[in-house]
Amino acid sequence: MSETPQTEQYWYNTKTGQVEKGRQSSWENRMGPYDTEAEARAALDTAASRSANWDRDDAKWQDG
Repeated sequence: MSETPQTEQYWYNTKTGQVEKGRQSSWENRMGPYDTEAEARAALDTAASRSANWDRDDAKWQDG
């Protein structure tokens, strides 16, 4: 029985600041997975943007 090839995924290593192809480092230092290297490279910006959106949504909800 042969295995189905999986699409390679990319991860952002928060400790080194480098993009890794596949799971190379500990989960403690990884953000991802991402489909492309560019998406992984933008991981911190993506996380900051999502956090800002959640903060805005929370503020709207609290204001009623």
